[in-house]
Amino acid sequence: MSSSRPVFRSRWLPYLLVAPQLVITVIFFIWPAGEALWYSLQSVDPFGFSSQFVGLENFVALFHDSYYLDAFWTTIKFSALVTFSGLLVSLFFAALVDYVVRGSRFYQTLMLLPYAVAPAVAAVLWIFLFNPGRGLITHFLGEFGYDWNHAQNSGQAMFLVVFASVWKQISYNFLFFFAALQSIPRSLVEAAAIDGAGPIRRFFRLSLPLIAPVSFFLLVVNLVYAFFDTFPVIDAATAGAGGPVQATTTPPAGRYKPPRR
Repeated sequence: MSSSRPVFRSRWLPYLLVAPQLVITVIFFIWPAGEALWYSLQSVDPFGFSSQFVGLENFVALFHDSYYLDAFWTTIKFSALVTFSGLLVSLFFAALVDYVVRGSRFYQTLMLLPYAVAPAVAAVLWIFLFNPGRGLITHFLGEFGYDWNHAQNSGQAMFLVVFASVWKQISYNFLFFFAALQSIPRSLVEAAAIDGAGPIRRFFRLSLPLIAPVSFFLLVVNLVYAFFDTFPVIDAATAGAGGPVQATTTPPAGRYKPPRR
């Protein structure tokens, strides 16, 4: 029985093939991470000319700062809302487009449009629509007796930044979910339909388990996106103020605009 394992004539060839990726990882990931960790253990003067090793004092001061602790818990809440809302909405639309036969190309193109918009532009777009004085959505909400002003209501401010962040990321999630649903063999779907399973039952009993690996991948990607890539949305949506009473302030926003003391 022949082995499918590749055999290299030179024992050094595998190391040479891996070396470029290792060099890139060390230079652009491990080295900067090490530098950041080293600087976090020092007290550096404002001009960067001198530094003093202080150990964990910076971390102790950070976790005793109520401003940053509030920002940390805001980040946890914001990331959870963005991640799970974005995944559920994207999966819902991907399942609908996968089920639709006529006009599916049009809906696919429509769902991919938000990905071409910059994060700050996406935030500004929804700010105009939710403008308390002349926003289109605000006008319709007022017709139903709901007063919208995200500059004064912390809950509305959080909803706005979550909504804008989810809208910005929905195309990315949709693309992966739709591709995963399309990769499911049609024979399995047809067999389930012949057995009497309806569309909803086929989705939860057949499609959802088969796309679990893609769902886990998107869960990780969306958590990273919510933690580190949503600062432009929050900054643009709240004009750098972090919402009323710092309701939408996250650690990146706190570092960008330190609190006044």
